[in-house]
Amino acid sequence: MSRAIFWILLALLVYFAVRAKLRAAARKHEMHVPPQRSAPPAAAIEDMTSCAHCGLHFPASEALHADGRDYCSPAHLRLPPHQP
Repeated sequence: MSRAIFWILLALLVYFAVRAKLRAAARKHEMHVPPQRSAPPAAAIEDMTSCAHCGLHFPASEALHADGRDYCSPAHLRLPPHQP
């Protein structure tokens, strides 16, 4: 009976020693990891527009403009706007 108690106590001692070592390593790792960057600022988000001919959505900065409409490519610029 005393052997069983000895082995149980030894196993608990090893368990708590390993657990303490892992926690110390995790704390040390947290100190050396730089903080993560957050989402990009709102100024980096770009407005979207759609092509008057095909309806494709794309960034407004890439749009070609003609007759008050936006087009996605020079080929669509020459074609008539899509009629719903």
